Amino acid sequence: MRKLFTLMVMALLVFSVTPAVFAATVGTGITPDIETEDFPPAVWMCDHRVVYDDATEPGRISKDEQTLVERINNYAFEGEQVSWTVLVMDKNGVEKVEDVFGTVGSVQGEGNDIEVNCQESSKTGIDSSCNARIDEEKLTKWDSNVMRYYECTLTVETPESMYGEYWITVEATDLDGLSGTMDENEFWFLNPVIALSIDGEMTFEDVRPGTDAYSDTLLVGNDADEGSGVLMDMFISGTDFYDSSSSGAMCPTTNQLALSAFRYFATNGAYSTGQDGRKDAEGYVGIDYGIGFNNPDPFYNNNEIIQAQKQGPYYVANVLAPGAEMALTFKLSLPEPCNGDFDSGSIYFWGEAI
Repeated sequence: MRKLFTLMVMALLVFSVTPAVFAATVGTGITPDIETEDFPPAVWMCDHRVVYDDATEPGRISKDEQTLVERINNYAFEGEQVSWTVLVMDKNGVEKVEDVFGTVGSVQGEGNDIEVNCQESSKTGIDSSCNARIDEEKLTKWDSNVMRYYECTLTVETPESMYGEYWITVEATDLDGLSGTMDENEFWFLNPVIALSIDGEMTFEDVRPGTDAYSDTLLVGNDADEGSGVLMDMFISGTDFYDSSSSGAMCPTTNQLALSAFRYFATNGAYSTGQDGRKDAEGYVGIDYGIGFNNPDPFYNNNEIIQAQKQGPYYVANVLAPGAEMALTFKLSLPEPCNGDFDSGSIYFWGEAI
């Protein structure tokens, strides 16, 4: 009996360690690692870039807040403005765009000094002129969740804060500190110094009454800042002349030598006053009165030094680039009778930046 009982216990033990198999569902899981791209703001300049004139000294054509159509070189003066319409996109959401602004500085691209904040625009739709692309993808569908237009207008400040050559662009930053700029960086010379140079003297010695006398040739030049590109439209005016001493002058009927006694011949490149409709038989041109630019009468189409080769409102022959010079020779037709040394009075030269 003892032996049989032992065998039974062993059998029970074997049975108890044998696993049971039941019908059931089993599963497991994995957590993905997802990183969203921190998309830097994209900025595109659209076809709405305009340069505006100021009210300080309106040009020949453009007036205050009108398009500055005569400016063809890269310089601007205090009060003038450059305006852009830009499209800004942030695929992380337009709410992440922290700021959009115009910058002025010494390098292209991001990081220059902020000069003006841009204003949000209500404009919608993707203007084809923006050429909005991300790599090879051309954007054609408007999405207000990630896109917004801005209007940016930079006004040139005084020379104390803006003088010299600068890169100018529009930049956008987001809340992550990422930045983007429009590709079209601009290079401007702001508030260039403009000046005229005169090389030579106008002297008439021992002129016989009733005869013509000619001066040595003078050079009148555009002495604006080198590299500024400032084009100068050139003008001339003058006054009558008087004898500063008590000499009993008379020329021909009073103690005054009239400005009409003077004429000049000017050359500039391929052009001269010999092609000017105001010329005399020798190609010399008279001088109109004036002691201040546009005072008392308008100088335009009246007081240009050379009126030849007109393009639009300007005479091409009358425009000087920086460093360029015109050559002028003066003729004095002294009346008869005439007595006195006329040393009081002036011939003025004027240059207006186009």
